[in-house]
Amino acid sequence: MTRKLLVTSALPYANGSIHLGHLVEYIQTDIWVRFQKMQGHTVHYVCADDTHGTPIMLRAEKEGITPEALIAKVHVEHSQDFADFLVQFDNYYSTNSEENRQLSGNIYRALKANGKIANKTIEQYFDPVKSMFLPDRFIKGECPKCHTKDQYGDNCESCGATYSPTDLINPYSAVSGATPVRKETEHYFFKLSECVDFLRDWTRSGSLQAEAANKMNEWLGETGENKLSDWDISRDAPYFGFEIPDAPGKYFYVWLDAPIGYMASFKNMVTTINAKVDAGDLPISERLDFDKYWKKEGNEGFNPSTELYHFIGKDILYFHALFWPATLEYSGHRKPTQVFAHGFLTVNGEKMSKSRGTFITARSYLDHVKNPEYLRYYYAAKLNGSMEDVDLNLEDFVARVNSDLVGKY
Repeated sequence: MTRKLLVTSALPYANGSIHLGHLVEYIQTDIWVRFQKMQGHTVHYVCADDTHGTPIMLRAEKEGITPEALIAKVHVEHSQDFADFLVQFDNYYSTNSEENRQLSGNIYRALKANGKIANKTIEQYFDPVKSMFLPDRFIKGECPKCHTKDQYGDNCESCGATYSPTDLINPYSAVSGATPVRKETEHYFFKLSECVDFLRDWTRSGSLQAEAANKMNEWLGETGENKLSDWDISRDAPYFGFEIPDAPGKYFYVWLDAPIGYMASFKNMVTTINAKVDAGDLPISERLDFDKYWKKEGNEGFNPSTELYHFIGKDILYFHALFWPATLEYSGHRKPTQVFAHGFLTVNGEKMSKSRGTFITARSYLDHVKNPEYLRYYYAAKLNGSMEDVDLNLEDFVARVNSDLVGKY
């Protein structure tokens, strides 16, 4: 039976170059998509640059250009890197699009109408030097759980704990280095704590790998224990992003509109293809219906023959296995058929490091090794369906390419 699949990879952030760690995911997804197409299935593979947030705003300021100019420049670079590594997106877009603005606003309104949005006055860290509220990633300090130093204000890269920035020990501003002060502000929250029963069922539905479902159980528990708190989805100006409807000076937190970027990229693709059908450049059989891929079962437009797949790194599993399905469920949209999480890339058994010369960008690889197929083959040989880390052992890489590709093939 021919299947209709919509497939995404996580959106690369528009604040830096694509590196070999990123490529694990895009090559993995591209191979899976090619396989499904070879089986005769209809597959749409979409992605986009993740373009919002304070890091983009500050980098643009540092370079003396607008955020829009920065993300346009990075989009060209990312697109070329993916093309040169033979990753074949059906649409590669940007989260800073009108489609994403409208979809984000509509989803927010649907969540609000469903009683899932709350206003709360909170204390947040404020940089007295830069005169701005500090987003989570711009506050660093000691993890309150494992005590690893220099961790970000939203989660620990060492132990995986998530927490509030005010939980950090000895916090400091990553922008100015100043000790931040606490200041009150009103924020908007998605009532994630009310979604526990739904999430318990969904995470055990087969949509996640077993190890991913077990990881999510740390927050959900089996018998009523609930560690989920409501999710802060707003940020204060100045902020590069979408302003929240009817809330001047308040912006959607980047993690609210970033996954909606999957929908926006597909929406843009639908519009483009349907315009070609209307102009007679494509047969009518190519016409696409956005709702058939995104509407929730029981809602008008739902189509049971379509499937939705996300490929992600394990570092963003929390967002894709808890926040994202809950957002979709309570805004009238379908949940992912499956979320496939992979591990990190290490180089010679260690985390990529600029000082050791093992932080390798996609462009640097192409400049020196030239052939992208070597790395694609090596990753394919190493990857499996688990969340295990993948090691790029450079000696093994040379030996395998010489033995398998040059020697045998």
